[in-house]
Amino acid sequence: MKKIETIFKDAFILEPAVFGDDRGWFLESYSKKTLENLGLQADFVQDNHSMSLQKGTLRGLHFQVNPMAQTKLVRCTRGAVLDVIVDLRESSPTYKKWLSVELSAENKRQLFIPKGFIHGFVTLAESSEIQYKVDQYYSADCDRSVRYDDSDLQIDWGITDPILSDKDKNAPLLKDSDINFE
Repeated sequence: MKKIETIFKDAFILEPAVFGDDRGWFLESYSKKTLENLGLQADFVQDNHSMSLQKGTLRGLHFQVNPMAQTKLVRCTRGAVLDVIVDLRESSPTYKKWLSVELSAENKRQLFIPKGFIHGFVTLAESSEIQYKVDQYYSADCDRSVRYDDSDLQIDWGITDPILSDKDKNAPLLKDSDINFE
């Protein structure tokens, strides 16, 4: 597995080694030992799987506040998405900066997202599926979101009229959230 640096010192794109022949291909999508050898620490406890039927579906920006903040390992196993993360650790030199990465079934890339980031994605193809590991269980009490179009963040989603859930339509602005990342 290859670790590719991003603008963030502790968020990485991971590119698995893919072994293929005329039958198809094989890859190791997760190995705790491989991540540790790359200097990445996370004790994943839950896998999540999300499917969006329509191109242009936007999910996010989501996160859990402390003490249930989550490290995530995200990959797209069908279709394609533009995956977006925002650093919301107030003491970070990259505070409020964002990164977008195309994840697709074709490129097989993954995104390692540490605690202190908010996360979302927009589908670039119909019937896109995202699978991700988290190192904290889901907590309804700690579940939060921030508006995808918050002018304070100025994220370029590459879309003007996304398909949104009620939760995402009604998400608060960053300035009105109770984010508690240091």
